[in-house]
Amino acid sequence: MQIHQYDVVIVGAGGAGMRAALESSTRVRTAVISKLYPTRSHTGAAQGGMCAALANVEEDNWEWHTFDTVKGGDYLVDQDAAEVMAKEAIDAVLDLEKMGLPFNRTPEGRIDQRRFGGHTRNHGEAAVRRSCYAADRTGHMILQTLYQQCVKNEVEFFNEFYVLDLLVDHDLAAGHVPEGEEVTVSGVVAYELATGEIHVFRAKSVVLATGGAGKIFKTTSNAHTLTGDGMALAYRRGIPLEDMEFFQFHPTGLAGLGILLSEAARGEGAILRNSEGERFMERYAPTIKDLAPRDIVARSMANEVREGRGAGPNKDYVLLDLTHLEPAHIDAKLPDITEFARTYLGVEPYTEPVPVYPTAHYAMGGVPTNIEAQVLRNETDVIRGLFAAGEVACVSVHGSNRLGTNSLLDINVFGKRAGISAAAYAVDAEFVELPEDPAATVTAGLELIRTRPDGERVADIRKALQESMDLNAQVFRTKESLTQALEDIKALRKRYLSVSVQDKSRTFNTDLLEAVELGFLIDIAETVVVGALNREESRGGHFREDFPKRDDEGFMKHTMAYRRPLPTDGHRQWGGGDGDTEGRFAYSEVFDDYQLVLGSKPVTMTRYQPMERKY
Repeated sequence: MQIHQYDVVIVGAGGAGMRAALESSTRVRTAVISKLYPTRSHTGAAQGGMCAALANVEEDNWEWHTFDTVKGGDYLVDQDAAEVMAKEAIDAVLDLEKMGLPFNRTPEGRIDQRRFGGHTRNHGEAAVRRSCYAADRTGHMILQTLYQQCVKNEVEFFNEFYVLDLLVDHDLAAGHVPEGEEVTVSGVVAYELATGEIHVFRAKSVVLATGGAGKIFKTTSNAHTLTGDGMALAYRRGIPLEDMEFFQFHPTGLAGLGILLSEAARGEGAILRNSEGERFMERYAPTIKDLAPRDIVARSMANEVREGRGAGPNKDYVLLDLTHLEPAHIDAKLPDITEFARTYLGVEPYTEPVPVYPTAHYAMGGVPTNIEAQVLRNETDVIRGLFAAGEVACVSVHGSNRLGTNSLLDINVFGKRAGISAAAYAVDAEFVELPEDPAATVTAGLELIRTRPDGERVADIRKALQESMDLNAQVFRTKESLTQALEDIKALRKRYLSVSVQDKSRTFNTDLLEAVELGFLIDIAETVVVGALNREESRGGHFREDFPKRDDEGFMKHTMAYRRPLPTDGHRQWGGGDGDTEGRFAYSEVFDDYQLVLGSKPVTMTRYQPMERKY
């Protein structure tokens, strides 16, 4: 076991992690730990753009952007966070331009902007051009630009190191912290892929920037590596996860595959059609049609299929029509996604509509933070020295539904804030003493799986989990479907206890690490399903067919999911977790050796009161 010591340790080298590293590394000694080579991080898959009210193409302002974000999130957005993001968006784009990011340009040489779903002028009057883009490779360009800057600034990277434990001086999952005591981070434990060696990173500040958890679903735009690592590590330590029931299903995944075709296609004029050739979004969102927010478009598409207007031999998808656009325009603005259609479906977008269907895309929930990126351990109290940014975090700027292009903005605005906050804390803080054997839990768990002679196969359990989540917890949900998903998850958790791997080696053992990641996926799936069961309303990406209306009186609040010990009397313990003695959601679910307890947190309102969400 090797022990390293840094002022700040950043877990994850995607957009949020590297943006944090650029700020932190100029102030204090910083390390970035990534299970991937940084330029392979999933930020590179983002296509459409990064929004900011630059007004380079037409009138716009940050207040309209804030309103659209709040309305798009179905009023579950914390409005102070949305204001910060919209205000700082302009500088975030200009920062990237100064770093060398090759944005598309207008004829006058300004950064070009295009329309995206839910972004409007004057509080809904019409769609507005707000998305700054680099063809349909914006995320790739951001990732490359940030990595080049990190190399220039000599940021220290530990690539292909898997962080498998988060070290804090109180294990919240073991019970409540004594009143008046603070909880402080002390570092992380990581596994080095190349050697199989365990490394402990002692740190004053830790920044979680590990991305999302889309692989809980079978049909997803997410890479194989997006297994919810950071969320699960926090959850296992008793840190709550916020609003996990809200998962975004991007409307235009390649049918049957889930590979993403960017919303930029519709921003450039592509049209969704059913089997009858009808532009059906005119019925669901008469004002902005195909550029309605993603949750509305995804449900509309799924509804067309359910009502028999799906296309194809099995009538199980709809069509994205680009055939009316000039080929030169397609080549200039959408080169990658049209090539995907040719490569994976054998469809020529110049002359044929592309088969599409919703795909699991983005987790609106995550590790709760405030606007300074500090992680919360309950409704109000922070964990000293622990920060989070990007998809792993819930600040909450996306509420129950994220607007397109707000994710690339989120990682830059709050990645920057996380780096600044982590460094500022580290300057004055002291190192916390590590446990006597900080890697004991990780080492024992890995060896148990690696040396087990036979047992359940990782791929079998993962497939069963993903198929159940696709069937029971996707675009449309009911009590019956979610109950079935929860039963499946409980059964799979028991099977996971006997999981084994074929590769028994200690070096480059990806088989072993996939087994660990499967445990993370099961953890995240249970928080999604239990939260969805309890939220008896429909809001944003969460649609309950048995409760089809939004219920502001009962559910205008964030869900906080806590992992806690089983009650000693053998009965369910009602009420919330640490800091939620009122039990505002009053729900818990008992598993074999712990319980998942739901608490809540109020939504921060500033200037926008909830209203009916129309487009």
